Amino acid sequence: MTITNDIKYIGVNDHDVDLFEGQYDVPLGMAYNSYVILDDKIAVFDTVDIHFGEEWLSNLEAALNGKTPDYLIVQHMEPDHSANIKTFVDKYPQAEIVGNAKTFQMMDQFFSFEGETNRKEVKNGETLSLGKHELTFVFAPMVHWPEVMVTYDSTDKVLFSADAFGKFGANDVEDPEGWACEARRYYFGIVGKFGPQAQKLLKAAADLDIQIICPLHGPVLSENLEYYLNIYNTWSSYEPEDEGVLIAYTSVYGNTKKAVEILAQKLEEKGCPKVAVCDLARDDWAENVEDAFRYSKMVLATTTYNADIFPFMREFLDHLKERSYKNRTIGLIENGTWAPTAAKTMMKILEEFKGLTFIDTTVTIRSAVSEENIAALDQMADELCAK
Repeated sequence: MTITNDIKYIGVNDHDVDLFEGQYDVPLGMAYNSYVILDDKIAVFDTVDIHFGEEWLSNLEAALNGKTPDYLIVQHMEPDHSANIKTFVDKYPQAEIVGNAKTFQMMDQFFSFEGETNRKEVKNGETLSLGKHELTFVFAPMVHWPEVMVTYDSTDKVLFSADAFGKFGANDVEDPEGWACEARRYYFGIVGKFGPQAQKLLKAAADLDIQIICPLHGPVLSENLEYYLNIYNTWSSYEPEDEGVLIAYTSVYGNTKKAVEILAQKLEEKGCPKVAVCDLARDDWAENVEDAFRYSKMVLATTTYNADIFPFMREFLDHLKERSYKNRTIGLIENGTWAPTAAKTMMKILEEFKGLTFIDTTVTIRSAVSEENIAALDQMADELCAK
């Protein structure tokens, strides 16, 4: 794929992967992106997953059209992007590997090279001229590994953004939900813990004239870039993307689920702009986390279980805490036949979060939903719609 006259896409699509990073469901597959700039000097940006080395080299050779590369720029050492560095070095031993000090430290942990390798260590803000193209390296530590850097080409105004602005899904499959859904799930699953670092990168990018974004996963972005930059700013600042309520629940015998269904109906009747419901035991955990960050309010509904809370609820709260969930309004529903303590347990966990506001009403169900519970759910809906 041609991106500009001098920049070519040489990445690959993975339709065999079932779990990305061993935990994220990817029904639409995955893309491992790589790029090459053809100039007086030729620069390749990152490699691909180990299973696609031959395909990637074939794509590279086709783009080179008989020429040889001068540089391999390594922006991120995670193996889905770095696994074929040694393959590249073996084929093009004269090329220089460009990276920072942390890049090379990690590289020597992953690979054992035969003999010396040509290396060019760069500093933050340093530039590299390819001839017509002038590259500037911008360090982006912890977005989402400590060695990460992005590269700006001032000639074609292209930002090679590493894992920033990435999404789940192969590039040769049309995503029926568009870009944002799988990009949001990718961001909060993988990068979400590092919002301050992503904010720092966005501030650095604000000084650049960016016309194209080339991420290491997902499509090349060349239109409506203000939308992508703004939504990334919203995500990384932990602000809600949409007004609405996520109801996240677990239910053993269906009684807590019934309460959730009643609350969802009441919220819709009272004009809540969006009501999303997720079953923490059955729905994709990363999508549940995504929705928690997407909406401005959340209701947690679970049973008391072994004098604690149901395991899927605890796991969900652990995921949110790990990713610095904050700046939301929270309501609680608990169920217990003889000693309902789930709300107290959840509250103790949530007290460790920052920037949460709790509504006044907590609904306590004793076994089955009662008329009193229905009235309390109506009051809870009023509070959620009023705030």
